Amino acid sequence: MPSETFECVVVGTGPAGMIAALALASRGVRTALVGPAPNMNDSRTTALMAASKDFLENIGIWAALEADFTALEKMRLIDGTTRLIRARETTFDAHELKLPAFGYNILNKNLNRGLEKLIGENCDVTFIEGSVTSVRSSPTEATLTLAGGQTLAAKLVVGADGRKSLVREAAGIDVDTWAYKQSALVMNLSHDLPHYNVSTEFHRETGPFTLVPLPGRESALVCVEAPDVAERLSRLDDEALARELEDIAHSVLGKFKVISERQVYPMSGLKAKRLSGNRSVLVGEAAHAFPPIGAQGLNLSLRDIAVIADLAGKAKAHHQDPGGDDVLASYERQRWSDINSRTNAVDLLNRSLLTSALPIQVLRSIGLYTASTLGPVRRLLMREGIAPTFLLPRLMRRTAPTANSRA
Repeated sequence: MPSETFECVVVGTGPAGMIAALALASRGVRTALVGPAPNMNDSRTTALMAASKDFLENIGIWAALEADFTALEKMRLIDGTTRLIRARETTFDAHELKLPAFGYNILNKNLNRGLEKLIGENCDVTFIEGSVTSVRSSPTEATLTLAGGQTLAAKLVVGADGRKSLVREAAGIDVDTWAYKQSALVMNLSHDLPHYNVSTEFHRETGPFTLVPLPGRESALVCVEAPDVAERLSRLDDEALARELEDIAHSVLGKFKVISERQVYPMSGLKAKRLSGNRSVLVGEAAHAFPPIGAQGLNLSLRDIAVIADLAGKAKAHHQDPGGDDVLASYERQRWSDINSRTNAVDLLNRSLLTSALPIQVLRSIGLYTASTLGPVRRLLMREGIAPTFLLPRLMRRTAPTANSRA
């Protein structure tokens, strides 16, 4: 017999897992969160788009996290290539959409700390520190076994356990994977000049070089390079590295200083061939993963979470099975197109930066020129990239029911 029974068990304690548990609890679903203690030393950052911020508001947790976020009011795209055809500089301003900001950036360690505190304060979430070793399903429930021998039962299992997802494996779901001949060099920098809450992205032959504002005169950097170049840069001393990075950035923020550890990540992608099965659904990097381009990673994950939280909450409210076939089929149907389109768009954008084919360079330049000169086109691109309306889950809409209104 299971030692404890829940309506849902979320596996994985990264931001996606913790937010999934809080979202389900906000819909009245009694939830267990299982995984290792959250990482409080992660110096990377996460940028949440406006719709993601609205979602966190709707599930009642934004106010507790807001102070640690830095608003991103403008996005500047600069063609940093040396090719024959180059695009003009383009700036997207959130105020064109009547938004105070198009996104909000936060250090992962601060996000994890805030989410862990909210988990501890939520009576509908039980945190169980440990690792899941098996997931078995029956017609009526799923049973999870932990490394220490403890067993849990649940109607629904949410796999938020990353690229090497045990939940995905237990559900018999295969994945497509691919690799790029690129690595991402990630760190945080301080700089002499203010960023004015402007995110700056240089499009270069090797991939994007992106500076995302942090509090004060600090920014997070994602520099995509050929693997050998990324490794060479990561081995430089702080002063030499800062000089090279400042040159790449054309000193737009003045003199740089490295203020965090450097991390290098090989660039790759993953997409699950199904999103559900055997009383389980996949969210976040258990379902999809791609390069750090366009701030799509956690934002796409939150769209997954918004859908399953809404479906499970409705099922419970109508005395139905939150892990039943109808819920799983609806989740699959609502998420598949969005995940495919976003994954393909990021892959296409990344490959377009790498190609030297003249027709592709021309198309990129025309696209950015059109966006910079035609207001309606620019606003459409901003709306669907920053505050999308197409396929937007109910809980991410500004008119969505809040945590205190679960209808």
